[in-house]
Amino acid sequence: MQRYYIGLDGGSTYLKAAMIDERGAVMDTLVRNTGIDNSGTAAALVEALCQRRGITQKQVGYIMATGYSRKVLDVADDDISEITAHAYGVRITAPAQWRPGIIVDVGGQDSKLIYLDANYAVKNFSMNDKCAAGTGKFMEVIAQILETTIDQVGPLSLASTEPCDINSTCVVFAQSEVISLVARKFDRRDILAGMHLSMARRIIKMMRKSEKGGDVLMTGGGALNVGLRQAFEEELMRDVFVATYPQFNGAIGAALIGSERG
Repeated sequence: MQRYYIGLDGGSTYLKAAMIDERGAVMDTLVRNTGIDNSGTAAALVEALCQRRGITQKQVGYIMATGYSRKVLDVADDDISEITAHAYGVRITAPAQWRPGIIVDVGGQDSKLIYLDANYAVKNFSMNDKCAAGTGKFMEVIAQILETTIDQVGPLSLASTEPCDINSTCVVFAQSEVISLVARKFDRRDILAGMHLSMARRIIKMMRKSEKGGDVLMTGGGALNVGLRQAFEEELMRDVFVATYPQFNGAIGAALIGSERG
């Protein structure tokens, strides 16, 4: 009987699920709003994945949870830290021709830098979870001020000809700064480009100088933003790659760990 493995990544905003088969191939992914019942949402995601693949839950060999709410997902067999899960995930999601040395994970409420050795083992990590600046929530706030959607902030910023300077390191002050720029009739494309550069600089400041080797790979919902990726490339003066299934990298890593346990 074919066996499958599911990873659940309980974020602050969304709960992501990924299913892999015995060979480590990604079979399906799903995401839902976390809601107030994290455990119920996780169970519904597992059931939905099984229905979509036409299998029974008895064929699921192991369910591994990671992320912010990993301890309360009752449907999971065990849980693992999100740092370890992301490091495992890139074994499947990293482009075959590159060997990531740094994972840049931009999530809804925090941003992380994870440093890997040649075997994808975690050497170290840096994390910003004290302020929303440099996170997906920051982008959502600015998108609302500029009357656009989160999926449009990246493409719009690519049309910028003169990015604005946004210097505030606190999301509250940065929000006021953006409102001031709007009042002064600055083009929103330039404001968005400035926002991305500000985010990239804030995250890059966390980088450890002694651990900048290897390729840079973006994961998390922020990796879907082409403007943010370009900002990282401009600031680092090097190519920055995006993982396959970037939003599900943690869930895929958890599923892969679950396949080893199972």
